[in-house]
Amino acid sequence: MWFWWFMFVCDLLIPILMIGSGRMMWKHPPKNINRNIGYRTTLSMKNMDTWKFAHDYSGRLWWKIGWIMLVPSALVHVLLYRSSENVIGIVSSILCTIQCVILIVSIFPTERALKRNFTDDGIRKE
Repeated sequence: MWFWWFMFVCDLLIPILMIGSGRMMWKHPPKNINRNIGYRTTLSMKNMDTWKFAHDYSGRLWWKIGWIMLVPSALVHVLLYRSSENVIGIVSSILCTIQCVILIVSIFPTERALKRNFTDDGIRKE
């Protein structure tokens, strides 16, 4: 039973972190462009306009994706409540891998939005 709870909490970490981080990026982006924290890509770091746009866009995206992933992640664990530790471990590993892939893939829509709205030099398109 303790293993189920442990894996339940572990598999909800990524969606919960996406919700919290997304809200912080969206509502309270880093004030200065830096290489330590925030959405850091070549285009997002061109100037403050691209920096703020990238944080707003990716923050909202992470917030939405996090809420969407939270429900099925919890539901999968509810369905596994009385399963063996092997089944819970395997399904949790698969779920965590899927969540990580979704997290990484979320970079592509943000980069596409940046390229749609800014030139390669970071100047906003008309």
